[in-house]
Amino acid sequence: MSGTEPRPAWAVRFPTPVPYADAARLQGLLHAARLAGRIPDTILLLEHPPVVTLGRRGREGFLRRTPAELAALGIGLYRASRGGDVTWHGPGQWVLYPILKLDDGPMDAHGYLHALEETAIRTAADFGVRAFRRKGMNGAWTARGKIAAIGFHIRRWVTLHGLSFNAEPDLAGFATIVPCGLEGEPVASLRTLLGDAAPPRAAVGDRLLANAAGALRRRLDPVDPAGGPPAWRALAQDWRRAGGATGPAASEYRPTTSGAAAPPPPSPPAPSRR
Repeated sequence: MSGTEPRPAWAVRFPTPVPYADAARLQGLLHAARLAGRIPDTILLLEHPPVVTLGRRGREGFLRRTPAELAALGIGLYRASRGGDVTWHGPGQWVLYPILKLDDGPMDAHGYLHALEETAIRTAADFGVRAFRRKGMNGAWTARGKIAAIGFHIRRWVTLHGLSFNAEPDLAGFATIVPCGLEGEPVASLRTLLGDAAPPRAAVGDRLLANAAGALRRRLDPVDPAGGPPAWRALAQDWRRAGGATGPAASEYRPTTSGAAAPPPPSPPAPSRR
């Protein structure tokens, strides 16, 4: 395969919100299977029920509600293995989780970040919204606030976590945190920017997948979460059986007594590029 030819990848789109712990567990299984060469690159597209997540070095001081208060509001709380600080996910926000092997392709970590940002920028443009990068900040921004957040982890040169894009979520969820640890920075969505002209949520998901395919140089093969090829069905069966543990992608949040963020669990260093 040439360096410019798109590589095949599964695209698995879930029709209903997936609890964060379940999605983290699925990412862990996919990561292990991709490392072992049992599956191709895979991109998950889904929504979550309301949840707040802290990155590996996310700071507790950017939580505006205690864990108990979040629970009372029906909002989960997890520490994730991704980079970045604190964010909120919920219905109406699409989350893209690419599980991609980077070590045998032309893309490094910086190129991967650029491709995720490009995915968000192109998707906004598809609906007439100008989105852009900001120097020193990850994600995609509009004149009225941040529309897409990015936080990922590369473990043994296979990616975890990814991109969230605000189609039409209830942005009140972001009031429970300081989004991405950026005081005073507003959050936007296609709904707040376009009002009644905002596109249907499903159409936004369609464009996210199409733009991810272009930016990440992948040829997407749709996979039904309830069916699909044998390798997917076997993995999905393991996922349903696994229950409880979330694996390497996230863990249930445990606040520290000092109020400072707990250090992340150790993970093996990424190999150097050659």
